[in-house]
Amino acid sequence: MKNREYTPEYILALQPNEVFVFGSNLAGCHGGGAARVAMNKFGAVWGQGVGLQGQSYAIPTMQGGVETIKPYVDDFITFAKEHPQLKFYVTRIGCGIAGFRDEEIAPLFQGAVGEENIILPKSFADIITS
Repeated sequence: MKNREYTPEYILALQPNEVFVFGSNLAGCHGGGAARVAMNKFGAVWGQGVGLQGQSYAIPTMQGGVETIKPYVDDFITFAKEHPQLKFYVTRIGCGIAGFRDEEIAPLFQGAVGEENIILPKSFADIITS
């Protein structure tokens, strides 16, 4: 994974086949953090807290502990595998407003390792592959 591409810290633009993956809340209130960026720049829809919307993909992170996030991450990884024509840039979901640490969230993305169209933050990749 040393030569692998990583999600940039700031994403200001995307190519047509690229998707911004962000942490959301189930109500889809995209008021801050990466969710706000997703809504303002990449087509996230107010009121939609899960899944593909425009050039963004919402993964809920505000509804409880890490165990409540895992099913949504699993669904995302399945979705990404089913859409190899798209490139997904995963942000540090859950590590901002939701208050989790990279060490808690990164292992949820173990199933994304080796998927060429799922780009992870370097902090997540380093934890998963160490």
